Amino acid sequence: SSTMSFSEAEVQSARSAWEKMYVDAEDNGTAVLVRMFTEHPDTKSYFTHFKGMDSAEEMKQSDQIRGHGKRVFTTINDMVQHLDNSEAFCGIVTPLGKKHATQLKIDPKNFRVICDIILQVMEEKFGGDCKASFEKVTNEICTHLNNVYKEEGW
Repeated sequence: SSTMSFSEAEVQSARSAWEKMYVDAEDNGTAVLVRMFTEHPDTKSYFTHFKGMDSAEEMKQSDQIRGHGKRVFTTINDMVQHLDNSEAFCGIVTPLGKKHATQLKIDPKNFRVICDIILQVMEEKFGGDCKASFEKVTNEICTHLNNVYKEEGW
C-alpha cells in the first residue's frame, strides 16, 4: 500500500482546517450531504430512506441524514487524526472502502463528489487557505478508497 507523505506542517494545517468544520460536525455534515443529494440526485439512489425527499429543507430536518452526515464527519475526523501514521490511516480507510464496494455497492466516483463538496463548504465558510490545506487530505482519502475498490475487483 502507498505510504502517505504529509510533512509535519501539512498535518498541522490540515488538522486545524478540519477542526473548524468538525466543531459543528452534525450541521456541516448535513449541509454537505444535502448539497450532494441536491446537486447530484443520483447519489440519493443509494439511500432508500432518502428517496422520497426532494426539498433541501426536508432533508436538513431528517434525523437519518443528520445522523449519516455526523457519521461521515466522525470517520473523516478519525482519518485526520492519523495523517502521520499510514498504517492507522489505512486501518480506517480499508474497511470503509470494502464495505462501500462490496455491501453497499457505491460507485467510487461518489467519494470524489463528496470530498469536493466538503472542500467547497470549507472555502465558503472559512476561505481559500482553509480549503487549500485540506485538499491533499481529500486526495489521499480518494486515492486509498480507489485502491481498495481495485482490490475488490471494481
